Order: sequence, then C-alpha cells, then structure tokens
Amino acid sequence: MGFNLCSSSYLLPHPTPPHQILHYLPTAFTLTFFNSIQLQHRSQFKHNHTYPDLIITSITHFSIMAENGEEKLIAVARQIVKSLGHTDNAMTDDILQIFSNFDGRFKEKLTGSFSGNDGGAAVEQTLKTLDRRVSRYLTVDEPIWSNSADASLFLAAVDELFNVIREWSVVADDNAVTSCLDRAEDLLQRCMFRLEEEFKLLIQRGGVEASGDAAGGGDGYLDSDSDEEEDDGFDEVDVPVAHPVMDYNIMIDALSSGTVNSLHEISKRMLAAGYGKECSLAYSTSRRDFIEESLSRLGFLGLQNSSNDDNDIEIEKWIKAINMTVRVFYPSEQRLCDRVFGYASATAAAAVDLSFMDTCRVSTMELLNFANGIAMGSRAPERLFKILDVYEAVKALLPEFEVLFSGHYCVLLKNEAIAVWKKLGESIRGIFIELENLIRRDPAKAAVPGGGLHPITRYVMNYLRAACSRPTLAQVFDDNLNQSPTSSSLSVQIAWIMEVLESNLESKSKVYRDAALSSVFMMNNGRYIVKKVKDDELGSLLGDDWIRKHTSKVRQHHVNYQRSSWHKILNTLKLDNSNLSSSVVSKSLKDKLKLFNSHFDEICRTQSTWVIFDEQLREELKISVAGTLLPAYRNFLGRFHGLQDIGRYADKHVKFTIEDVEARIHGLFQATAVTGHGRK
Repeated sequence: MGFNLCSSSYLLPHPTPPHQILHYLPTAFTLTFFNSIQLQHRSQFKHNHTYPDLIITSITHFSIMAENGEEKLIAVARQIVKSLGHTDNAMTDDILQIFSNFDGRFKEKLTGSFSGNDGGAAVEQTLKTLDRRVSRYLTVDEPIWSNSADASLFLAAVDELFNVIREWSVVADDNAVTSCLDRAEDLLQRCMFRLEEEFKLLIQRGGVEASGDAAGGGDGYLDSDSDEEEDDGFDEVDVPVAHPVMDYNIMIDALSSGTVNSLHEISKRMLAAGYGKECSLAYSTSRRDFIEESLSRLGFLGLQNSSNDDNDIEIEKWIKAINMTVRVFYPSEQRLCDRVFGYASATAAAAVDLSFMDTCRVSTMELLNFANGIAMGSRAPERLFKILDVYEAVKALLPEFEVLFSGHYCVLLKNEAIAVWKKLGESIRGIFIELENLIRRDPAKAAVPGGGLHPITRYVMNYLRAACSRPTLAQVFDDNLNQSPTSSSLSVQIAWIMEVLESNLESKSKVYRDAALSSVFMMNNGRYIVKKVKDDELGSLLGDDWIRKHTSKVRQHHVNYQRSSWHKILNTLKLDNSNLSSSVVSKSLKDKLKLFNSHFDEICRTQSTWVIFDEQLREELKISVAGTLLPAYRNFLGRFHGLQDIGRYADKHVKFTIEDVEARIHGLFQATAVTGHGRK
C-alpha cells in the first residue's frame, strides 16, 4: 500500500532478528513512512495538527525501544497506533501493513496485538507475570537489599510495572484494561510501601556501616556504640553520633557511597510513582535521630532542661551545640539529601527541600526555643551578658541559616531564626530601659558615710563599661535604629542613663546636712564617673564634650566644698585696717585667733573622717586648702606678734603654728573609702 519496503535500498541481511531490524533502517525510512501516511490520510492531518508530532515521536520511541527486545518493540508499535487514534481503523490498517510488509515475521504478532478485543488479555498476561516476579519480594521478611542481586531484580520488576501502567493508561478505553490497570496500581502501591521500608532500613544500617570519617576531618569524626556487624544482619541498629570538635570546616559522610546509591535508586522510583512525600518522610524520620543523638552527645538536652536556661554552663553547651549543628550537621545533611534525591526534576528538587526541612525541623526548633526562652526571661540588668552571648551566637549563624534554609519548605526555619534574633535584640534594649528605672527608683534614704562613693555609681559605671566593651551591643541598637526611626543609638541611650544617674546622685547629696560634705559626695561620684568614661569605649560613645562638661562639674563641686568649709574660717583671719587704738586691735585679734583655733580644730577633726576615694583628687584638695589658708594664717600671725601689748605673750594665745596647720591639713580625708551596702 503506497510504500515498497522491498526495494533494493532497504534490503536487510537475512536472517535478521526482529529486535535488530531498526538498526538497519536509514534515516530516510522515517521520512518516507511519514510521507506515506500523510498522503493517504490528508484530511486527518489537515484537521489534527498533532498527528505529525505523534508519528515522529512514536517512531523515535520505536527505534529506541527496539534495543530492548521483540516484546517491547511490539508494545511500542501498539502505542504508535493508539497515540494516533485507535478509532481510525483505516490509518491503523495502513500502519500495520507497512510494519508487516517490512518483515513478514511481524505480521502475525502485530496483527494479533492490535485486534480489537485482545488488549485486556495482553495486559492481564503481562500483569500476571509481573505479579509473580514482584510478590516473591513483597512477602519475604528478610530485607531485599541484603542481597544486591535481589535488589536489582526487584527494581527492574518495579520499572516494568510502572512502564506497563504508564503505557496502557493512555489507551485504557475498555473495562478489561481499566480493571487490569487498577490491579497494577495496587501492586505498584505495595511495591512503594516495601521500598519505603527498605529505604528506612538502608539509612539505619548504612549509618552504622559508614566509616565515620569526616571529609578533611581525619581521626574518625563519627562513632558508634556497637561493634561492627555482618552485612546480612539488621538487628541492634545503633545511631552514629558526632564527637564535639572545634573546627567547623568539615563534612560528615554519615552513609557509605554504596548506601547512598541504593537510596538514590529507590527515591527515583518513589518520586516517579508519585510517592515523593512518603519517601521524604521516611528519610527525615530516619535521619532526624542522628542529629538528636548528636546534640545529646554535645550535652544539649533541648527543652528537657528548660528550667535552667539561665545557667552559664547550659548556655555554653547550647552555643557549642548550635554551632556544630548549623555549621557541620546541617551542611552535611543537605549534601546527603542532594545525593539521595538529586535535582533531575522539579519533583526531586522539592523532595530535597522537604526532606532536609523535616530532618532539621525538630532540632532547629529546640535550639531556637532555648534562645527564645533566654529572650523571654526577665530583663534584670545582670542578664544582659547572657543574652548577649546568645544573641551573638544566633547573629553569627544567620548567614548559614540564609543559605541552608532558602527553599520553599525550609524558609520557615530561616524566618524563625530571624524572629528569635530580633527578640533577643528587643530583650537587650529592654534591659537598658529597666536599668534606667532601677536607677530612678533607687531611694535616697541613708547617706554614704564620709561622702564616699555610692554603690549605685560603682555598679552602673562598671556595668556600662563591661557592656560597652562588647561591640555587639552597638550593633543591637544600630540594627533597631535602621528598622525603627523612633529608636535611639547606643550613645544616646548611654547618655540618657548617665543623666538619670546624675539626677539620682544629686537627690542623694541632699541627704547630707553639711553642705561641704554634700559637695564631697558629688565630687567623689563625679570624679569616679569621669575616670570610668575616660580612656574607655564609654568615652567614644559619650564624646569629648561630655567629658569636659562633667570634669568642669567636678571642679565646681570642689569650689563649693572650699566655700562651704573654709570660707568662714578665712573670714576670722581677715585684718581690720581702720585706725583703732592698740588695745581695741589687740582684743579683736585675740578674739579672731580664738575663733580660728576653735573652727580649725573642729573642721580638721570632722573632715579627717571624710572620704576622698581618688588619691590625686585628695592631694589636689589638700594643696588647694593649704594654698588658701596658710598665707592668710601666716599674715595673721605676723600681725598678731607685732602688737606691742601682746608682745612676748603672743605664743600663749597661738594654739597652732604654721607647721601645725600644715600637718592638720595633711590629715584630712583619712577615712577608708566605705561605700555602704547596695547593689554590687
């Protein structure tokens, strides 16, 4: 019919096995075959533009499948006809004739295969054969993959079953074929369930059999609690775990390459059959235990120890655990997922993402819940450094979270890490607000003895110095500043705390009844504050202008002290230059000297119990007092000794010589710097 396959250009060696015939066909055969069908069935080609593509595709498929044997070749010939429309009997007959004329040995088999009522019987026969081959593996208790030959045969049978379903699903137009396909689907489902079991067993057993050496890690990174067992046993499976290390630049090969290849072959079948989620679940369920056990070996018990979250040892364990998990365990697990599922299709890529997410989800949430518990705790100032430790650990790992958990399913874990990081930052900023409130509420009840350093001054300044020594602290405020225009930087926050502290100290200074002692108190605390700020990160935050301003305030308190303490006694040493009689002048000087002796003795006795904690400030005060008092007293004594009616009796009235006054001034502020009781 319109196409002579017996021409000399198509002569074949004789005899030629049927499955090798297409190897001898020139490219022209495809074109000639196509043109012949097109000429005889113009109307179909005119009204259905899919015919040309179907024919070319089917012939190509036919040529490829010829290598796989006579039965498959016939099956593909059947698909060519069905793809073109099995209701078009004329075209079917022409195609059958062409193939039959090509080689007489095909005529009987092809014609029988396409007889209208034999489709169900053909599928039935194929299905019975596959059922026998598959069932022997589905019913055995021993793992199929304990024997590599059995594993290969089982996979081959599964492949054939899948191909039968796929090929006949296109042409399933009668009840017989549909019934057979339903049975085939049930059989395929049983195969998938068995593959899922084998998948789990391979992961568990493969982990034990793996050598445990990390790539580049040496000395065996992984370990197992059990001795090596024979390959044909699956009992007493132990989960391998990781020993803690300090070098994070390693990869764990948790499964051997042979096991990974077997897992990949299984995953390909399960994904192709539409059982991707089941395969992902099998993977994550088995691998999740590895990470959980490894975390336990590192000392992190997750929520089991949540009551001791603030314990420094627990935080240290957590930091080691999250670093090992995110930098070593997860990258290794992601690589294993890639090798098991591959990226051959969008389905495979989705399986990688889902499996990796589900494997890491529980451990990630446990680690982040620990950090979240730290963030949600009280905002007592002493917790700042613990929270900073956790904040720094999470922030340092955010780039890893970004890379590892960027997929569709994994992104929720990345978002959770970012959310916890933000909560830790909020907690840190909240602690500074709480510190302000504590300073503001600190009562001004009992005065610090001797006007010394108040405990709150020592506490706040040492606290701020320690806090500002952590570079992360400024980042916490800067990050929030970028997100919220109403927030403040760390320097503004520190300046405000200093203002609150200064205001609190001023209210406390009013407790002293002696104005001079009040000035000493402000001098002590002001000098301490300035010294703590200078040559420290605090100074960089507050700036030179702030330091100069508060240094000036300390000098002003110094002036106030001298005015309050020594102004009155200096007034007693002032000389009256009026022209008075000798007797009146003598009496006036005697009275002034008597007052001086009394005031000076009282001041020295009182102020010897006062405190100037800073040695340099103490010496500056003594020099200042001596520089003001001694010249006035020396001048007074000179005038006093010069009076005629006193003359040689002057020494009887002089209680303190110049040397005595110097010695008493030197004895000022000798008390020990007691700061009283308060927060430390």
